[in-house]
Amino acid sequence: MSAGIAHAPRPTASVVMRFVIWAIFLIGGAAGGIMLDLRDFHALLFSPWWHLVTLPLGLVLMRLVVSASATTGRALARFGRDGDIPRFETNRLVTRGPYACMRHPMHLGLLFMPLAFALLLGSPSFILIITPLEMLVMLGMIIGLEEREAIAKFGDAYRHYRARVPAFNLRPSCLKTLFHNDS
Repeated sequence: MSAGIAHAPRPTASVVMRFVIWAIFLIGGAAGGIMLDLRDFHALLFSPWWHLVTLPLGLVLMRLVVSASATTGRALARFGRDGDIPRFETNRLVTRGPYACMRHPMHLGLLFMPLAFALLLGSPSFILIITPLEMLVMLGMIIGLEEREAIAKFGDAYRHYRARVPAFNLRPSCLKTLFHNDS
């Protein structure tokens, strides 16, 4: 390491684990879906009409997922970081922007990433079987892991925030804040 060159802190094991899980969900879901489709939905998988329906839906949904991730990522970077900490980490509780109306706005958007990917791929099994299972696992991780980590990190401040702000909020005004992309 040469003098004068600053190196960003490395992501924590928790962040790396989340990226690995996402890769497994997307790649594994696609592979598993196609394997099931070749056995059970062969005609639908290769139907151009099916793909004329799923592709535009997948594009719209992926755009919403990316927009939600960008909006929440900017909020976390702007309000949740103090000092030199690893990327994708926070050390301040964010309660502004989309976080003012729901505790997990980024996760709400990301819950739909497997579905968007499955629609783009056009895999009926991925869309109808695998994606709902992945979404249930993700909800369990959010409620079981994310909440516990946030309490450990922010203590009573997070407990008070949790008491007044729901985990997810589908009110139109809240969704407008979530999908607002000013980039």
